[in-house]
Amino acid sequence: MRAIVVAIAFTAGLISTSLAQTWPTQSIRLIVNFPAGGAADQLARLIGQPLSEVFGQPVVIENKGGAGGNLGGEFVARSAPDGYTLLMSSGGMVAINPHLYAKMSFDPTKDIIPVASVARVPFYLVIRATNPARDFKEFIADLKANPGKRNFGSPGVGSSPHLAAEMLKNMTGTNAVHVPYRGAAPALNDLLGGQLDFLFDPGIAIEHVKAGTLRALAIGSPQRSPQLPDVPTLDELGLSGFDADALFGIYAPAGTSPEIVARLNKEINRSLANAAINERIATLGNIAAPMSPEAFKEKSRKDSERFGAIIRERGISAN
Repeated sequence: MRAIVVAIAFTAGLISTSLAQTWPTQSIRLIVNFPAGGAADQLARLIGQPLSEVFGQPVVIENKGGAGGNLGGEFVARSAPDGYTLLMSSGGMVAINPHLYAKMSFDPTKDIIPVASVARVPFYLVIRATNPARDFKEFIADLKANPGKRNFGSPGVGSSPHLAAEMLKNMTGTNAVHVPYRGAAPALNDLLGGQLDFLFDPGIAIEHVKAGTLRALAIGSPQRSPQLPDVPTLDELGLSGFDADALFGIYAPAGTSPEIVARLNKEINRSLANAAINERIATLGNIAAPMSPEAFKEKSRKDSERFGAIIRERGISAN
């Protein structure tokens, strides 16, 4: 009997390995759980091209935004675990949403699995260049002098940029009105248009900062950005320990073959080591962050602890 069990297990392993070796034989859908134009979308398109070339199959990008990334996440969680439907998401869906939503239609810690991290995304505190505040000190002074009269945008309630702003308010004793959007790009457009006073941006505003239409006051990361090296961190400006970085990466439905996951991880990490892709990620204001699936999972666990504490402290809820 034991010999039969061992034989079945051995055969199953051979089949799994064989499938991984022949995979993919058709196009791969890479679902982005945020609208087009945002950080997740740009990173997906950047990674999708080299994957398409190495696999010899199209990698089709599909945007399914909504509910803080849950709509796209659920779609992938309910998809067949065959390696043909993947997810590009910020780590917020795994590290933030379970703390934010009283009920979710799927469990992001069980129904999807981490495949490969792509980029660490720092958040830049930006205002319009026409704003009278010339630096962070003057910006905070204005917020304190006008409690509840200034507003800020974010990609949605409980998104990493939203939590970054809540951390800022909490640590500076200020108040401002949150205006949630369905993605970072629409929020940035309204900042440029004058409908918002400030926001924490995931890097897509850098071109506007360099063009002089926006001003970056600070970065909510432990380290300065190579793209804007003269912009100080909030920690340097007196907000000790301020860290609101997000990790964007690729996920797959639970049950996906470990061999397929390993192959995807290998090729994505190979792409991230490419100088041209690495430079492109940097121009987005992000930092390439290759790691193993196991390390990616552990990072998500630690982020969940950090952001969960913020959400509870500020009483934030998406329901």
